Amino acid sequence: MWGMGKASRTKNDGDRRARIAAQREAERRAAQRKRIYWAGGSILCVAILVVAIVLVKINSSPPAAAAAPTGAALTSVLKTVETLPSSTTDTVGAGGVTTSLFVTGQTSSEIESDASNQANGGDYFATVDSSTKLTSGGKPEVLFMGGEYCPYCAAERWAIISALSRFGTFSGLGTTHSSSSDVYPNTPTFDFYKSSYTSKYINFTSVEMYGDESTVTLQKPTSAETALEENYDPNGAIPFLDLGNQYVEVGNLAPLVPSMLDGQTYQQISSSMAKPASGSAGEAEDANANYITAGICKMTNEQPSSVCTPTIQTLQQSFAS
Repeated sequence: MWGMGKASRTKNDGDRRARIAAQREAERRAAQRKRIYWAGGSILCVAILVVAIVLVKINSSPPAAAAAPTGAALTSVLKTVETLPSSTTDTVGAGGVTTSLFVTGQTSSEIESDASNQANGGDYFATVDSSTKLTSGGKPEVLFMGGEYCPYCAAERWAIISALSRFGTFSGLGTTHSSSSDVYPNTPTFDFYKSSYTSKYINFTSVEMYGDESTVTLQKPTSAETALEENYDPNGAIPFLDLGNQYVEVGNLAPLVPSMLDGQTYQQISSSMAKPASGSAGEAEDANANYITAGICKMTNEQPSSVCTPTIQTLQQSFAS
């Protein structure tokens, strides 16, 4: 019995050692797998974090500047913007422009007081009712003050070019875009710097005060031009547009905002102005141009009649008095 027990115990001991060895081997493999999982998980987490950072950086990067048209393509874009038929612009009319933007005042304090009571975000179209008209060469003068870096100026130039082309002719217009480091980066636009304008009805003076960044001085306004902006634009905002010292527009007339032009090519913007769908950038640009046109028509005694249409004259009723 003893021998049998010894033999049985020896066998059992061997089985026990085998089981222990197998268990330890299983534990070792489990621990190894755990280390692999931890290592793999850490690598995966790092990879996810890197991808997330890259995606955030990509998404936060400013949109690329639209390719500027040249040659025949530029000529085509400008022709579209400068020759919009009155049948198109009259159909747009007010284009949903916010009526609270129209204020009145003879001094900067009066304008500021009236504008501050409006929900206009600092933009306004003011009837200044000045006794001193702004003229040049015996004709009413339109004065623009802005900067190449400015996205609001970028959006407004499309409307200004459209409006003034109804009374005269631009030459030498160049293309540019707003600053890539400002709000609404790389807004596509044109540049009045080194351009010229001729008209039998009005004169146009442009002062592009800043270059592609607000720290770059491009053109310096005269003391008289500076005085006008200080008088009618209390906060010194741009774009600043003085229509013969009878009307002053500061900023953009909502619903126009620079973001409407985001990601669009020059051709797409001009096409949108030619065929303005409801709520589009083209409609907003055309409406801004219509109100500028309405102000100029008041200065020219509603001439030419082909431009100062009944629709345009109706818009003058929005002007504060």
